[in-house]
Amino acid sequence: MAGIGPGNPDYVLPAATRAIREAAVLVGSRRALTDFARRDQATFPITGDIEGALRFIREQRQSCEVVVMVSGDPGYYSLLDALRREFSASAIQVIPGISSVQFAFARLSLPWHDARLLSLHGRRPSDDALRYAPGTMLGLLTDTEYSSRTIPALLMKLGWPESAAVSICARLSYEDETIVSTTLKDAAAVPEETHCIMVVRG
Repeated sequence: MAGIGPGNPDYVLPAATRAIREAAVLVGSRRALTDFARRDQATFPITGDIEGALRFIREQRQSCEVVVMVSGDPGYYSLLDALRREFSASAIQVIPGISSVQFAFARLSLPWHDARLLSLHGRRPSDDALRYAPGTMLGLLTDTEYSSRTIPALLMKLGWPESAAVSICARLSYEDETIVSTTLKDAAAVPEETHCIMVVRG
């Protein structure tokens, strides 16, 4: 399993690049396969059919090694959980990658060792995890339901001040990357972003 970072090939570790290049079989998102796969490599796109992807991996690895590409870092909200349920740890080699959250903090020149990292991508953290406390810093994965438009309203209901700083980081590492820094109150006036990273500082 290889982490391919936030998207731009410049941010993929050499070890991951080498594993992808030498693989006979590649599994990954359609975008990852477009960016990295060669015509002579067998491929399988990861969509909503996770069971189908696992079945393909199980069949292919009987005769060759399979490299599963995941965006960001494999250890942070990726397909690794599903692979660990299907295969033993000894059967999986993980090559780390730069997570989009890590990349967002780097773009903002912010240390992130004290940040509370949470995912609202296909899930909803508890109110306690999201609740405001002075000095709190959040790094958030988002989706279409919990987006740059809906998350600020949620956080303000949980005690975050309207003046809290929020940075909305979208399409990180790509040519059309955008980073908008505003406040929770004024985020409603900013074009909505989904599947982005939000960094909130109280």
